[in-house]
Amino acid sequence: MTRETSTLSVLMVTPRYFPYMGGTETHVHEVGRRLVDGGVNVTLLTAAPPTNSLPREEVVEGMHVIRVRAWPPERDYYFAPEIYSIVERGEWDIVHCQGCHTFVPPLAMLAAKKAGIPYVVTFHTGGHSSRLRTRLRSIQWKLLRPLFAAASKLIGVSRFEADYFRNLLDLPEEQFAFIPNGAAMPHLAYRPARTATESLIVSVGRLERYKGHQHLISALPKIREQRPATRLLILGAGPYEATLRELAQKVGEASHVEIRSIPASDRQAMAETLSQATLVALLSESESHPVAVMEALTLQRPVLVADTSGLRELVEQKLVRAVSLNSTPEEIAAAVLQQIEEPLIPAQLALPTWEDCTQKLHAIYSASTRREQCAS
Repeated sequence: MTRETSTLSVLMVTPRYFPYMGGTETHVHEVGRRLVDGGVNVTLLTAAPPTNSLPREEVVEGMHVIRVRAWPPERDYYFAPEIYSIVERGEWDIVHCQGCHTFVPPLAMLAAKKAGIPYVVTFHTGGHSSRLRTRLRSIQWKLLRPLFAAASKLIGVSRFEADYFRNLLDLPEEQFAFIPNGAAMPHLAYRPARTATESLIVSVGRLERYKGHQHLISALPKIREQRPATRLLILGAGPYEATLRELAQKVGEASHVEIRSIPASDRQAMAETLSQATLVALLSESESHPVAVMEALTLQRPVLVADTSGLRELVEQKLVRAVSLNSTPEEIAAAVLQQIEEPLIPAQLALPTWEDCTQKLHAIYSASTRREQCAS
C-alpha cells in the first residue's frame, strides 16, 4: 500500500503481540482490528525471541503481522535491528509506536524521523521487577526527549501518564492526548451462582514481582480466618511463578492457591473466569490504565487495587477501592474482606469503549498526515 492510494496505511510497532499476553498486546489487537474494519490498512511490526516458532508473517483479523528477531532471548530489552530497516523503507502514511520502554520504539522513531514519516507514540508505561530499571526510567525518558519532541502526538492511556510525561519532558500541552483503554468483554449467556460463604479472589497480571501477587498470597491466611472457603486464582504467566508457588507453600496455602494463564486471544475464557470472581485484584506497583481492571468492571466485579499511579484515577472515579502499597498482610486482608463483604460495584458505568479509543486514534492519524502533507 503506497501513499498515493486513498486508504490510510498505518504501521503499528509494538515490542510484543499475541500470543504473548498483556495490556499493551490487548490494546494493539483491539484497536488494530477495529481500524481494519473501518477501512484502514494496518501492519503490526513486532519483536519475538529467536527461539520462538511463530510465523514471520501472517494475517490476523485483517492485520498484516510481521515478526522480527529480538535479542537477548531471555530478557525484555527487545533489541531488534530489523525494526529500523522495515520502518524506513516502508510506504507508511503514519507510524504508531505502542509502548516506549524497550529498544523497539527508539529504533522505530529514529527510522520514521529519517524517512520523513509522521509518527505518534502511546506510552503504555508500567512497573518493572528490576528496581534498578525502575529507578532509571526517568533518565531513559529524558534521553528519548528529542525523539518524543518530534512526534506528531504523544498519547497517555491515563491522565496520570500524560501529565507525568508532559511535566518530565517539558513539552507543549497540545502535543499530548489522553485516550484511555477500552472496556469490552464477550457476552455471557450464563453466569454461575455464588454462595454466601465461597469466595474466589482473582489476581490478574503477568507473573512479575512488581505486579504484587505475592501480597495476596501473604494475606490469604488472614483472609481465610474470616472466610475459610476462599480460594486465590493468580491469572498470568511469567518468570515469578516459581517464587509465588514457594511462597504459597511457605504460608501453608498451596492447596488454596491456583496459578494458571489464559491465552491472550481467548476473550471468552477470560470473561467466564472473571465473571466467577468474588473479587478481582491488581496490587501492582505501577500501572497506566490496566485493561484487566476495565474488563472486570465491565463484568461488574468488585475490584481492589494498589493506591498508586494510574490506578489512583480509578479510585477517584469511585470505580474501585484501593489499599496502600506499604500495607501489611493484615491490612491487605482487611481491605480484601471489606470489598468482598461490602462490595463497591458502580451502578452506573460509563466506561470508555474500544470503539471510542479507535475513533480518537483515527482522528489523530488523519490530522498528523494532513500536517505532514502541508509541511511538504
